[in-house]
Amino acid sequence: MQNHSKSLKIALIGDCLAGGGAEKVHALLSIYFEKLGHKVSNCVIIDWVAYEFSGTIFNIGKGDEKNSSFQRKISKFFQLKSFIKSNDFDVVIDFRMRQNVLQEFLISKFIYKKKAFYTVHSGVLDFYLPKSNFISRLLYSNHFLVSVSRAIQEKITLKGFKNKLLQVYNPIDIASIDKQKNEYNINENYILAIGRMNDEIKQFDKLIDAYSKSKLPSQNIALVIVGEGKNKEKLIKLSKQLKLEDKVVFKGFVTNPFPYYKNALFTILSSKNEGFPNVLVESLATDTAVVSFDCFSGPNEIIIHGKNGLLIENQNFEALKNAMNTMIDDTELYKVCKYNAKKSIEMFDIENIGNQWLELIKNKVS
Repeated sequence: MQNHSKSLKIALIGDCLAGGGAEKVHALLSIYFEKLGHKVSNCVIIDWVAYEFSGTIFNIGKGDEKNSSFQRKISKFFQLKSFIKSNDFDVVIDFRMRQNVLQEFLISKFIYKKKAFYTVHSGVLDFYLPKSNFISRLLYSNHFLVSVSRAIQEKITLKGFKNKLLQVYNPIDIASIDKQKNEYNINENYILAIGRMNDEIKQFDKLIDAYSKSKLPSQNIALVIVGEGKNKEKLIKLSKQLKLEDKVVFKGFVTNPFPYYKNALFTILSSKNEGFPNVLVESLATDTAVVSFDCFSGPNEIIIHGKNGLLIENQNFEALKNAMNTMIDDTELYKVCKYNAKKSIEMFDIENIGNQWLELIKNKVS
């Protein structure tokens, strides 16, 4: 068995190191593992690296434009195989989305010959597991699945996984957030929403509509949205149609969002579904309360209703609008939520979550 005193060779495999929650977890764990003296090697499939990380990096996304889609897939497969084989890692942790069944079968059986940990970061299991329970078990029978919430763990259990199914929450680096949140000041009066605008999952259009019906615009409390994506122009157009172009503010991609969290009245999440929403935990880490739908999955494992935020009936936008008003009107409730915010998420700090990962590796990989 491995133990914490032995230096491990750890491979962290991701789609990229930018843009999303799974990628941020990948980056944070690389820093934590290397800090403790383990040898970390990162491999990314797409040439997009923005998060700070530790260890070496093997970027097999470079040069993608030179080959056809089929050629790229074949090339990446053999590059990944060479990367794993030549380094003889003690453990592999895979953060990628995994929707190509044939590709994942080949990786599982012919590349990850030692036991690997496959993380599952979304309640939409189709991103990670085949619809067929039999094929899912065939793919991962020799490895471990690690869900980022209890709700996802329970959902995967229904597919027939038990002994090979684990659960570890996403980590945050509270010490780093404490430094970054004071990098610059924001003097605006606003609530905050953060996320990609490439799909309908975050439902920013419905959030803008709910905000327009709340009392916040009349009290000159803006809605600031941080993020990028192909739907951004549609959302800007919607704001103009609602005559809110001066109240709904689009900040685009922000390298350091923590000052935005810190200075917001509260952070709001209106998603259809989540995995384990880092947005909520990061907001609470800056002492900023949250309002969120009780969507699948994650919010009800983070929010203690009335203590660090408000947990709203799933997809009830009228209730979401009322919650916005409540957070402005009920000053005592607001003070309680703000007071409890940071201490409510200390369990998710990288020191705790990173240690849980090392315990898993110690106990599960021989």
